[in-house]
Amino acid sequence: MESLDERVYALATRNRLLAASMFAGLTEEQWRTPSLCAGWTVREVCAHLIPPEGGFKVLPLVWDVVRFRGDLARMVDSTAREGARRPTAELVGSLRERAGERLKAPVVGPHGPMVDTAIHLRDAARPLGLATSPPSEDWRLVLDFLLTGPAERGFVGIGRTKGVRFEATDIDWSRGDGQLVRGSAEALALGITGRDAVYDELEGPGIVVLRDRDR
Repeated sequence: MESLDERVYALATRNRLLAASMFAGLTEEQWRTPSLCAGWTVREVCAHLIPPEGGFKVLPLVWDVVRFRGDLARMVDSTAREGARRPTAELVGSLRERAGERLKAPVVGPHGPMVDTAIHLRDAARPLGLATSPPSEDWRLVLDFLLTGPAERGFVGIGRTKGVRFEATDIDWSRGDGQLVRGSAEALALGITGRDAVYDELEGPGIVVLRDRDR
C-alpha cells in the first residue's frame, strides 16, 4: 500500500509537470502577467516552483536564513526574483527536469512543497484564464494540511482559520468549527491562503472573518 509521503511526493511531481506544460505554451506577455501571489508575476511563480538542486541542504539553508536575518518571506522572494532572470526556456526545462525531486522542507515536511505546487499552479493559471489545475480530489490533502499547526506557521498565518468551518462543495470534505465558508476545494484552499480573488466564489458568514484577518 502506498504511504502518505509517497502519495504527497507523487502529487507534487504531477503538479510541477502540469505547470511546466502550461508555462511552455505562454507568450512573453503572459509571462509578465501579475499572479495571485502578491508581488510576483507568472515568471516569478515559475522560478519559485523549480526545486532547488539536491533538495533543501542544511548548511546553504542556514546561511540564507542568516543572510536575510531570519526573514523567510524576504528570502523566498529574493530567490524567486533572482531565478526569474533566467531565459524562459531554461526555466521550463529546469522545472521539468527537477519535477520529481522529493522535497522535505523544514517544519512543513513533504506536505509543504506539495501544497506549494498546487497553490502556485493556480496563482499563475487563474489570471491567465487557464483551467490547468490539480484534479478536485487532489485538493483534499492540500486542505487537510492547511489546517495544521505547521501550515499556520508556513502558509496561512497563526489564528487565521480559528473559529471558521470549511465545507467543500465538489468533494466530501469539511473541517473546523464556527462560521461557515463553503465552496470548491480549490477555492477554499486559495481563500485560506489569502487569495482574495476567490472570495466571490465562496459563500457563508465565515468569509467576513477571513476578509477581516487579511487587514
